[in-house]
Order: sequence, then C-alpha cells, then structure tokens
Amino acid sequence: MKVCVTAISNSLDASLDPHFGRCLYFIIIDGDSTEFTILKNASAFSSDGAGVQAAQLILNREIDVLITGYIGPKAFSILSSKGIDVLTFADGSVSDALKACKSNVLEKLDASNSPVKDRYEVPVRRIPRTWELI
Repeated sequence: MKVCVTAISNSLDASLDPHFGRCLYFIIIDGDSTEFTILKNASAFSSDGAGVQAAQLILNREIDVLITGYIGPKAFSILSSKGIDVLTFADGSVSDALKACKSNVLEKLDASNSPVKDRYEVPVRRIPRTWELI
C-alpha cells in the first residue's frame, strides 16, 4: 500500500501540513518496505487552482491513500474518482500519521472538508454613479 502524506518539510519527522493544495511537500511511503519518495509541491504558491494541480501531481504516483488535514472539493473529487482514499490527521509528524493509518484510527472522508473561502462570502460593493453621459 502506498501512502502519501502532506508535509511542511522533506523528512519523515516533519510535521504534517494541514493544507493539501498548499502543502510544501508530499511524502510518499511504500507501507510494506518503508521506502519513501519526496515530491516538492510546485503548486504550493499558485495564485489559483493549487488543489487541482496538486492532485494531478500525485495521481501518477499510484498511491492508495492520502493523509492530510484539509482538502478542497475539486481535489477531493479528482482523487476519490481514481479510488484514492483521503484520510484526515489533525496534528503530528508524517511518521505519526503513518502509524495512525496502519492502526486504522484515521477518519476516511466522504467529501471535502475544506473551510469556506472568505473571498466568496464578501458582498460586492457597488460604486454609485455620480455622472451622466451627455
């Protein structure tokens, strides 16, 4: 079983990064042999669509499980449509997340758990028209 964990740095001792699309690294662990691969997330600083880009980055790595804190609806849809289980882990290191996964204590998501983005809740402010065309 291949497990991908979002991380803030490039080691198994790194803290889990709770933001899937904006995480700095993906650490992919072969659960049977404990060998791992580190991928730098090129979309971490993207202005838009980071989650979708991150999902596409890890799709060709043949992972079975993703462990992260929060994941948006588009990225969740992409990964779950390919049969990848998305599990949540609140706090700890990549190794802690892997141990929790092997112990079957992590929650499997059925949908996105990303908090609502503030930019969609800001009302549009209309500027009053103060002049007329002649």
